[in-house]
Amino acid sequence: MPQLDRLPGTPEFRIDLPKDGGEARGHLLTEFGGNGTHKFLLLEGSSVVAEAWPGLGDHACRTRAELRADGGFADAPADSGAPPRWVATRDIECNSSSAAAALVYGYDASGPESWRTAEGHPLADYLSTGWRPPRKAWLVRGSNVSGHNLVRQLWLEEGFVSLAGAHLPPLEETEPTKSTLRRFVEEGYEGAASYNQKRGLVDELHALLTQMRVGDTVAAIADGRLHVGRITGEAVQTASPGGLSNLRRTVAWSPHGHAYEELPEEVQQKLSVQHDVVDLTGVLEALDGLTRRTDGTDPAAGGGTGEDPTAERPAQRELSLPDVTGELASDLLVHDRAWLEEIRELLLDERQLVFYGPPGTGKTFLAMKLAEYFGGGPEQVKIVQFHPSYAYEDFFEGFRPVEDPESREVAFRLTAGPLRELADLASREGNRHIPHFLIIDEINRANLAKVFGELYFLLEYRTKSVRLTYSGDDFALPPNLFVVGTMNTADRSIALVDAAMRRRFAFVELSPRTEPTAGLLARWLGREGRDPEPARLLDVLNTRIDDADFAIGPSYLMKPGVYRDGGLDRTWRTKILPLLEEHHYGEGLDVAARYGLDALREQLP
Repeated sequence: MPQLDRLPGTPEFRIDLPKDGGEARGHLLTEFGGNGTHKFLLLEGSSVVAEAWPGLGDHACRTRAELRADGGFADAPADSGAPPRWVATRDIECNSSSAAAALVYGYDASGPESWRTAEGHPLADYLSTGWRPPRKAWLVRGSNVSGHNLVRQLWLEEGFVSLAGAHLPPLEETEPTKSTLRRFVEEGYEGAASYNQKRGLVDELHALLTQMRVGDTVAAIADGRLHVGRITGEAVQTASPGGLSNLRRTVAWSPHGHAYEELPEEVQQKLSVQHDVVDLTGVLEALDGLTRRTDGTDPAAGGGTGEDPTAERPAQRELSLPDVTGELASDLLVHDRAWLEEIRELLLDERQLVFYGPPGTGKTFLAMKLAEYFGGGPEQVKIVQFHPSYAYEDFFEGFRPVEDPESREVAFRLTAGPLRELADLASREGNRHIPHFLIIDEINRANLAKVFGELYFLLEYRTKSVRLTYSGDDFALPPNLFVVGTMNTADRSIALVDAAMRRRFAFVELSPRTEPTAGLLARWLGREGRDPEPARLLDVLNTRIDDADFAIGPSYLMKPGVYRDGGLDRTWRTKILPLLEEHHYGEGLDVAARYGLDALREQLP
């Protein structure tokens, strides 16, 4: 058997099996497997889950069966409370770290993430950069490096970007792995940086030295302007005054900058992430558009000037909402199209609005219909209903009990809520020009400060991002995500809504006494060819109700059951009168005598 050499500079890795099931150990080999990644050696004595999960790949199933048959996997001593397991009786060469993880777990798993060092660092940190897009984009901050504006003073004039790296030793590798950089940072910055600062520095150094490529787009901010260029050289390490720019990449900068406030909203969002190096690949197309408009060059073609700057280009798809049509107004029985056009303008300007009014005024129905129309279909619409126990963890993200795939027992895992799911969908490439709508029914029934948390800030500042509480991700609300809430004023007066929510939402009233709700029932009855009496009865009823928040909306009388034999009387007794009895509770008022059908019919012409 040929000698199997460990990949130099890599430690031993392990996988801890659940429920005290022991651990598996192994290390990377210098030889490459069939899929182009390093082979992995599963070491003798490693524990292995005995039972394979359904869906495990055929190759892994065959390998486990062969090892079991030839004695490579033997029964481990029974341990009370632990699941059945096997133990490796010899070293086992695997085609990759993922193949080794599948043998150990009994289900397909990512080897670079599953195998960890004793300190908990993933195997991925010890691998050189794998496949990446042909061209990426990066932000490198340099406007305040120990008080110096390097962008203005050095980068633009001398044509490079840099990181300080003052405490790093000479780097022998041209593309060091993250594990190598972590070792250098731990040694060089001991006592000079906190653990969190050192972790961030490792990520930034790895991006500049290893992940960036010649031809990538790079951006920097200085004096309120964004400067865009193209990386033209490999990373170099050099001495610099004060050690402020020891690690450099040469850059061909565009001669024109762009005013920050004029940048596309999606670009401003990415630029608000608080790191010294930020991956901007998600807005690469927008950055290319900026360069083409100012320079007449195509960054994707290497910045050449041979192309005609006046040549017509395909129009970029931008976010918009469909125009209001007469067909939409007719379908919704809104006779005043200007009201619908105002709703469209409010959505474009504010991104958030609330329909509020008494029960039965069609708030939720209208919110759903408008969301589906403006969003292009129900696929872009998600509905949630708030209630007193609703929390941030339900709405956005939090740790929830789910079945653990390793132990098949319930465990707490970070799980996305409806807002995060819809935001992730809206921000996918290809979706960013498509409006997506989140409808929050009964928005005032939850503790809004508790539910929204730091997202309250993002509702008002759509061009900014915040660091999330649980995941630690930098998150921004996509510009194509609209939020529409509904609020029943009979549950809680609109006056009780706090100022923070008022500032972030536009409020639109739906009341039986004002358009478009006033006269809605009469228009519906006319379209359905029914007797107009229910509409006249509803109008008389609402004139007798003193409090506008307790007026009765037309939705109660727009259901088929109302127009069967005895249906109107039945609906009045079981739906409408109980609401008014609650309103007048403790007053000693005879609700039926004041609001009953017989009393109201006496008032009809």
